[in-house]
Amino acid sequence: MADVRQGVDALDRALVTLLAERQRYMDAAARIKTERGAVRDEARIEDVVAKVKAAARAAGLSEAIAEPVWRLLIERCIAHEFEVWDRTRSPAA
Repeated sequence: MADVRQGVDALDRALVTLLAERQRYMDAAARIKTERGAVRDEARIEDVVAKVKAAARAAGLSEAIAEPVWRLLIERCIAHEFEVWDRTRSPAA
């Protein structure tokens, strides 16, 4: 069991690194988008989810795990992007 836990812990660290990279892309997107309304893009959300589900199938990951995890990830990333968008355009920024 200790080996399993070590493997899970190593994967968690790798996932955190990848999620930090994803967040940096959200930061860049917030700086690029000129309209606040462009932050949330329903068509893009569904495109990302479809691609994730296809990748999950190919990798042997259950879609029942992948889809809700990514939908939550996307929502949190959108919230972060709104925060960055607002902060970078506030009078004090």
